[in-house]
Amino acid sequence: MRIGFLCSYTKEDLELAKRCGFTSVELIVGQGAPLDPARTKKDAILKAKADFAKRGLEISAVGCYQNNLAPETAQRERNSKHLGNLLRLCQMLDVKTLCTFAGRNPNKDIPDNIPMFKKVFTPLAEKAAGMGLRIAFENCPMFHSFPFRGINIAYCPKAWDLMFDAVPLDNLGLEYDASHLICMLQDYIEIIYEYGDRIFHVHAKDAEVVWRECSVNGILEHGAVRHRTPGMGEADWKQIISALREVGYNGNLDIEGRHDPIYRGASEEEGLIIARKHLEQFLA
Repeated sequence: MRIGFLCSYTKEDLELAKRCGFTSVELIVGQGAPLDPARTKKDAILKAKADFAKRGLEISAVGCYQNNLAPETAQRERNSKHLGNLLRLCQMLDVKTLCTFAGRNPNKDIPDNIPMFKKVFTPLAEKAAGMGLRIAFENCPMFHSFPFRGINIAYCPKAWDLMFDAVPLDNLGLEYDASHLICMLQDYIEIIYEYGDRIFHVHAKDAEVVWRECSVNGILEHGAVRHRTPGMGEADWKQIISALREVGYNGNLDIEGRHDPIYRGASEEEGLIIARKHLEQFLA
């Protein structure tokens, strides 16, 4: 189990990975971003693969967090096409897992989004399966701000069960992120045991509930929860890592920085190093 962070293919991020002592990355590739297969030739992609390898960085997953169930047909089709392109990128990079949001029509409840989820992800999951790849959905609700409607249904067991029933393929799973579970007051350890065989990738991100705000205005009010760098929030990483090991997870822990209210901007690198050192306590 290696420790890394979420990054793009840039000189700055490659240098940051070295300074922080990371050996893993989740490679973020949005539409039009570096290494987007729609605009990047195969030779350039293979060069990038070599750049990561010579620095001792394992690409544990490719990620793109967009609304794959957007109500606008044109946007939804663009996003689906991009995910299909990213499956090709995964194959060229020898990466087994593509991470994304399930998406959501924010005007509809979770069950009412399932027919479109089935329509969008059945062909993508079948394509991925044929390539020996997996698709993992991050459990981020994306609605902790007004108007609280969100763009991702895949944040709770109710949704996961409906999703996996609608597209019953074993290569669809979860990208586990304890921070969102903490922010939703969910049991972040029990979920590992309940859905361990579906956890394909892990974001190392912490969180804390600001009870003085929550007790007055509720859990959804801005400021009621804060995302933190691992070790600075409420997550018990010893228990998380032990539970992940117990259910058979053999992937990496990739830190999602930038969100911490203290270790961000000029202090982000400091926060990443703190997180790496904290997580390393619980790894051989």
